[in-house]
Amino acid sequence: QVQLVESGGGTVRAGDSLQLSCAASGDFVYRCEMGWYRQAPGLGRELVSSITQNGLANYADSVKGRFTISQDNAKNTFFLQMNSLKTEDTAAYYCAAALYTYRPETRGYSCQYRYWGQGTQVTVSS
Repeated sequence: QVQLVESGGGTVRAGDSLQLSCAASGDFVYRCEMGWYRQAPGLGRELVSSITQNGLANYADSVKGRFTISQDNAKNTFFLQMNSLKTEDTAAYYCAAALYTYRPETRGYSCQYRYWGQGTQVTVSS
């Protein structure tokens, strides 16, 4: 089991910055990737950014150049620095953990998101 707790959300103006934090605990041995998802009202959950254990980061096109994901592996803490926020960034943001998961159909392991935090709300006003 993995527990994830997000913090750092809030209400800001367009152009402002926020940093989200995610504290992870539990059985983390098989972690392969951490991610930040977001979900706006009426829309599906979107993967905003992810980072591998080795520090390889990926971003959704909508946040490239504005958001930065980082991690402190020693403390099992993950961050999402969000700069130049836009009103369309308004959403609930969720920290997620992907673990190496055995797939019987392939008799191998794949990296799958299996745990999510409770979410933290980010509201950006114009």
